[in-house]
Amino acid sequence: MGDKKLLFITFLFFTGVLFLANDLHADNLSCMVCHGALKGEYMTRQGIRTSLHVDGEKYALSVHADLDCTMCHLTYQDNPHKSMEQGVDETILNIAQVIRRKSPLDPVAQAACTQCHSEIYQEYKQSVHGVNIFEKNETDAALCLDCHGSPHEIVSAEGLNAKTGRLKSATAYEQIVTTCGKCHEQKSVSLKYGFSTRIIQRYNESFHGKKYHLGGKNLPVCTTCHGSHNIHSHKDPQSPVYVTNKISLCNQCHKGADEKFVAAITHKPIGRDNPIPYYSEKGLIILTIGVIAGCALHILLQIYATLRDAIQLHRRMSR
Repeated sequence: MGDKKLLFITFLFFTGVLFLANDLHADNLSCMVCHGALKGEYMTRQGIRTSLHVDGEKYALSVHADLDCTMCHLTYQDNPHKSMEQGVDETILNIAQVIRRKSPLDPVAQAACTQCHSEIYQEYKQSVHGVNIFEKNETDAALCLDCHGSPHEIVSAEGLNAKTGRLKSATAYEQIVTTCGKCHEQKSVSLKYGFSTRIIQRYNESFHGKKYHLGGKNLPVCTTCHGSHNIHSHKDPQSPVYVTNKISLCNQCHKGADEKFVAAITHKPIGRDNPIPYYSEKGLIILTIGVIAGCALHILLQIYATLRDAIQLHRRMSR
């Protein structure tokens, strides 16, 4: 009886794998036989606990669905796996060696992103994040997976999965502020690099941030002003938010913006030391309360007048 159950379960498992065959690249099915079934975390040879599970359905819906697993996992060509670096392009191995401290789990696979995204890699390498990793050998700067998430589940940058219509991308307009905040809200990171621990909070308090969180479209988010793969420090003349570049940047949306206008649109908190948004907000609050109070008073006066006229009419008719 036990053997029959085992055979039945095995049949169901392989049926499920074959069901995904229409969406998964054919050469990936042998990988999914194991990695689609593995659950929980496992200890690697490097002593890292990680999940080896790959959701076949999500992968089939990702932008990488048409790629073979071994196009990225270049050192795992054989089964059972033997991590071999022979035959791997030297450029990729050099990149992997640099990012190994930050990403010790299969750094070659992460370096393999450059095979298809070479231009983006060159931009990134010159960015503040890239310099921190490739020149300063830091481990807390953002790398591909920090922003885009698992390569097995990445969808288009527009954020809408073409097959499901559901929002998935961590770099989509609706998600990018949260994605950037994962690092830029960390106190240890902000203190180390000398920026405010309240950058995201200040954005959320700004005119842009409030309208953004109310569902507004085409509003400035982090990447609108700072860029994406080519982000530079605000102290770098190459940065769009460098002091002499701000007027040009703001004029892309606000025609006629000058130095005074630019000075008000920053990550400053809304307070007395930032008077334009502070008093504008107070004025809008007073105006809103005044309008509501005026409407309420008007209604009360109307009710009073109606009752008064009704009473007077009743008295006249009673005489």
